[in-house]
Amino acid sequence: MPATTALRRTLAALAALPLLTLTACGYGSQAQEDDTARVAAGAEKTDGLDSVRIGYFGNITHATALVGRQKGFFQQELGGTKATYATFNAGPSEIEALNSGSIDIGWIGPSPAINGYTRSGGKNLRIIAGSASGGVKLVVDPGKIRSVGDVRGKRIATPQLGNTQDVAFLNWVAEQGWKVDPQSGRGDVTVVRSDNKVTPDAYRAGSLDGAWVPEPTASRLVAEGGKVLLDEADLWPDKKFVITNVIVSQKFLEEHPKAVEAVLRASVDANEWITDHPDEAKAAANRQLEADTGKALPAGVLDPAWESIRLTDDPLAATLDAQAAHAVKAGLLDEPDLRGIYDLTLLNKVRRAKGEPALDDAGLGIG
Repeated sequence: MPATTALRRTLAALAALPLLTLTACGYGSQAQEDDTARVAAGAEKTDGLDSVRIGYFGNITHATALVGRQKGFFQQELGGTKATYATFNAGPSEIEALNSGSIDIGWIGPSPAINGYTRSGGKNLRIIAGSASGGVKLVVDPGKIRSVGDVRGKRIATPQLGNTQDVAFLNWVAEQGWKVDPQSGRGDVTVVRSDNKVTPDAYRAGSLDGAWVPEPTASRLVAEGGKVLLDEADLWPDKKFVITNVIVSQKFLEEHPKAVEAVLRASVDANEWITDHPDEAKAAANRQLEADTGKALPAGVLDPAWESIRLTDDPLAATLDAQAAHAVKAGLLDEPDLRGIYDLTLLNKVRRAKGEPALDDAGLGIG
């Protein structure tokens, strides 16, 4: 069996693992009833739907969804159609929920969106908006690593084989002239695939020398004595790169465009409100995190994590294309055809109504 084929199969098997562990609870953790935004009595249903099912991660990089739910933006726009929610711990489980019809719309990172689109032959999803940029850092043990050169020979964690941060770190390692086998993680640097929930404990125990991770894990590591060696934003033009997108089932988009437009209006309104009310928005996001995960973030973690994320309606499509190219270069993805992954029609309609310019799909739209 060719090495590349074996790698693809290994990746497929690994991607399926979260699905097996989450299937029993409906692909993700169904969140509690939303007490902040109930359906108004007598309100007209959007597209005749009883509900729209929205998925997101209990993660600060999904702040648009957290605040949109907590402050009632989604329910307000959907009128008599109930906004229901599911939270997820891994991208593959959210893609599976979208494919099965368990959710209609979701907030998700670039790598699972790319993988979901390519594995379906471009038939399962569209990216319909951006949500967040930034919020990824290389945090290291300052007693062991004081410069970029010191990373060589060390043990560095990423969240998951082939995930967005894993691809970014492997690409950065290659740019240093170092070699790492992408499957095993062995080489000039040892890449340790570690769940974000356990990475701070592993760091505290001394089994990791650092980690390339998203917020709030990065700030948790700093709270444990780690030092930020590199902010990934510094590697991108204008310090912008996509970390969270909004995706929708192609079937749902075709059959219920008014409902999709309503959710996009809520997303745009939520991002505007967050920009105008940063402190209140941060508190709202943390309240929703506590409701979803059972634990709020302490101020020492929440404050720096919040500061490092930039919320935006722009999908930053050119950076998603670049991230796909990095995955190909690392040997984690066959050359993908991403044409048609974006449909920004409804987003740009919402923006025009607000007097805002249209956003670009980098030539990867449906047109």
